Amino acid sequence: MPDSSRRNFLLTGLAVPAAASAARSSADEQKQAAPPRAAIASPQLRYRILGETGLKVTSVGFGCMVTSDGSVIERAADIGIAYFDTARGYQGGNNERMVGAALKGKRQNITLSSKTHSATKEAALADLDTSLRELGTDHLDIWYLHAKEKPADVTDELIDAQQTAKKAGKIRFAGVSTHKGQAELIPALTANPHIDVILTAYNFSMGQTLDPVIAAAHAAGKGVVAMKVMAGGLRLAKPGNKLYDTFKKDGALLSALRWVLKSSDIDTTIPSMTDMDQLEENLKAMTGGFTRSDETLLARHLERIAPLYCRMCGQCDGACAKGLPVADILRCLTYADGYGQFSLGRERFLELPAEVAQVRCGSCSTCTVDCPHGVRVSERLARAQELFA
Repeated sequence: MPDSSRRNFLLTGLAVPAAASAARSSADEQKQAAPPRAAIASPQLRYRILGETGLKVTSVGFGCMVTSDGSVIERAADIGIAYFDTARGYQGGNNERMVGAALKGKRQNITLSSKTHSATKEAALADLDTSLRELGTDHLDIWYLHAKEKPADVTDELIDAQQTAKKAGKIRFAGVSTHKGQAELIPALTANPHIDVILTAYNFSMGQTLDPVIAAAHAAGKGVVAMKVMAGGLRLAKPGNKLYDTFKKDGALLSALRWVLKSSDIDTTIPSMTDMDQLEENLKAMTGGFTRSDETLLARHLERIAPLYCRMCGQCDGACAKGLPVADILRCLTYADGYGQFSLGRERFLELPAEVAQVRCGSCSTCTVDCPHGVRVSERLARAQELFA
């Protein structure tokens, strides 16, 4: 596609849609000399109702997956963020424990969700009991069946697990999360009377592709929560990292969050936050709307990240001559490169079938996968294999 046409396409798609007393005295002096962290000045919180659940949530929630500092979560709750999301498998199971400690005494003021990746009713309900114990609560507001890709993944057995949990008072609402395959899966979830909330990957790189199914789900009364809203983000990259200049552009991440918030069909979002600076930046997204300058910035940003960021569109499914699940491997790489979570990326990579993990792209003379969005597939797969295998 010619450069001018590509820019026009990007802009069109975008438009539509942080032991001595002397020693103690010295320490005290240093403490007094250091100014206290300034409080966020009257953040403007915006609220939406989560589908037909009746839950009132802030349009910017808190995705806890990569957070290791509980004080950030605690501060977010004190400020007024009303939705916090974790999962049984995050940080080897330790994330829920940290989230529970950070939110102790604040439970009545927030909506709390977690997820299970298990495939059977027995295992899922065991996950739920562990989640409740680790989080220090007697119920979850939303319990998601995690990372489903097609309607067949949402089995009657798992739906029964959620209904059993509802009857026992352990969860209030049932949900499903999905990273890819949404065009097929979301309509099926919309038609399922047992599903209350849909958690889906959704960001500016996806343009209009998901808007119709999301709009239909919202119109049907489903709560819609957006994740992966920063399109890979790479917020943790530091100057000197070769990817820093590509991803960490001033203002692009805030613009990306504002892009999602402009949709009235999205009830809340769960951007990842690791420090106070990110928390404060995300709060800004609730003040003001998506502007023409945001639109222009994201169009340029999309051109920059195109060679690196997989949009999970599914168009490469079955295209690899070696049978590699390309999108799944690239998502593992996003965890490492984008969120600074190498262990999570490697854990997910090692969950792939052994024959997949053993493939090396360097042994192929040419790559049979041609990404329509410009991802340098063979290069990115080779990096994932180098990091995780």
